[in-house]
Amino acid sequence: MTRDMATPAQDMTAPGPVPVVLAGARGHGRWHLANLRRLQDRGRVRLAGVCELEPLSAGELAGAGFHDEELPAQSDDFGALLDSTGARIAVICTPIQTHTGLALTAAARGVHLLLEKPPAATWADHARMTAGVEGAGVACQVGFQSFGSHALPAIRDLVRTGAIGNVTGIGAAGAWVRDDAYFRRAPWAGRRRLGSTDVVDGVLTNPLAHAVATALDLACRGRAEDLRSIETELFRAHHIEADDTSSVRITTTGGLPVTVAVTLCAEQAGEPYVIVHGERGRITFWYKQDRVLVQRAGHGPEETVHGRTDLLENLVDHLERGAPLLAPPASTGAFMRVVEAVRTAPSPPRCPPVPGRPGTTGPAAARGGSCPGSTPWSPPGPSPSPSSPSWAPPGPG
Repeated sequence: MTRDMATPAQDMTAPGPVPVVLAGARGHGRWHLANLRRLQDRGRVRLAGVCELEPLSAGELAGAGFHDEELPAQSDDFGALLDSTGARIAVICTPIQTHTGLALTAAARGVHLLLEKPPAATWADHARMTAGVEGAGVACQVGFQSFGSHALPAIRDLVRTGAIGNVTGIGAAGAWVRDDAYFRRAPWAGRRRLGSTDVVDGVLTNPLAHAVATALDLACRGRAEDLRSIETELFRAHHIEADDTSSVRITTTGGLPVTVAVTLCAEQAGEPYVIVHGERGRITFWYKQDRVLVQRAGHGPEETVHGRTDLLENLVDHLERGAPLLAPPASTGAFMRVVEAVRTAPSPPRCPPVPGRPGTTGPAAARGGSCPGSTPWSPPGPSPSPSSPSWAPPGPG
């Protein structure tokens, strides 16, 4: 299934709103719960069920706008809930390591999917999930909300028409603030593995995954086969297993460099962005704000703010009217290659103390710039050193 040729399902002929089951309604799932309320008010969907280990209370549901006359069914058995509710779409917002199993459970029942990012914890799981949904003939949308931004086609048009000349590289950066409580919110948070199960909850692969995926979408439409190499530099400032201050340099088969530098240890949060560098200018895209700034020779700065298509609404449109999916699994293949490179890299070392300040460790060390490599509070620097862990596709280069 590709973004332009995704085949619409043919079983959505019943009139009325589409029944949806939400798996994972707390944490980030609250955003999906509110979005389901919005779309239910518009007559597009109906929240038929919620799958949680502990049922949502009446107060939690009321807080999202669901009251006595329209309370969804609840169960901790995802498959049974899909069967009993007749759900046609499942929204999966559960721990990373559960994504593949739950997606395949839904696909086996002919239920279409909105699957939160990252779509899987390993490349093998992503391939298994993709094969499963294609074999079942169901649609799958991956939850990279930035892929719904109308800024992306606008940026492609600017590049296509030569507004900034030939593209020479793409960069992305993000600086967020996450305290220790963030990593205590769940057993899998900040973990590389739970026992023998891969989790890969690092800054590049989960909290600021949109920076990586959006940059790759602009570089190669997110296709895994269009990557030549991946080099990572991973560090941790918090007392966690996974990386929280990292950079990655990706080279496409066409030789285009894509560099991403991100941290969760900033002193003050900033809006993450992607930059397209050209011979005669650059385009900056603040993807959470759908805001684009074009700076080029011979012109003043041009800033525009664009609309956005909601991914669940796009999935419903795909099923009912054949609209192309905005974020099918194929468009996340390159991102999943980065996830795999992070997964197979050595465990990230702690950021060393800031030079001249030997007692400065943890997030303060990351803010002080003691972690080598590119950092999000300065322009992307040179390529990681040759000793950096890297990935390249098998076979001749």
